[in-house]
Amino acid sequence: MPAVYVAAGSNVEPEKHLGLASAELGKHFPGLRFSPWYRNRAVGFNGADFINFVVGFPTDLAVEEVLARLHVIEELCGRPRAAPRWAPRSMDLDILLYGDRVLDTPALRLPRPDLLKRAYMLGPLADLAPALVHPTVHSTIGDLWGRFDRTAHPLVPIPTSEVGGGG
Repeated sequence: MPAVYVAAGSNVEPEKHLGLASAELGKHFPGLRFSPWYRNRAVGFNGADFINFVVGFPTDLAVEEVLARLHVIEELCGRPRAAPRWAPRSMDLDILLYGDRVLDTPALRLPRPDLLKRAYMLGPLADLAPALVHPTVHSTIGDLWGRFDRTAHPLVPIPTSEVGGGG
C-alpha cells in the first residue's frame, strides 16, 4: 500500500479552512500523520501569509481517486476548481508523493515538480518523513531539506496551541 504525502495550505481564514480540511482528510483517509504547521509569505503574488503543513497516509486508492477526493475537500473549503494559480486561496491540497510513483500527465505530475523548490512543501515533509527517499533524485527528504537554502523563504513554526485540527 503506497504512502501518500499531501501539502495543505491556506491564506484565507487559514486556521478555519485548514481545520476543516484536516477533519475531512481524516474522513477520507485513515491513518493520517501530520507535520507541524508553519506560517510563510505568499509565493508568486502579494498576499496574506499562508499557513502550511504536510499530511501523510497509506492508501489502496488509485492516485486519481485520491486527487478527486482532495478536490472535493478543496471545494468544501470554498475553493472553486477554476481558481487562479497565483492568488489567495482558502485551500490548496497538492499530492507531493504517491509511493515511488513517477507520473507526468496534464492532470498530475509526480513527484510534484516544485517539491524541491518550495520550503513550505519540503520542510514539513522532512519533519514528517526525513528518511523517505525521493523517487527521482534518490536522496532522502531529510538530506534534501538539510541542503535547502531556507533564507529566501523562511518558515515560522506555529505552536500547536494556536492551531485547530491536525497540527
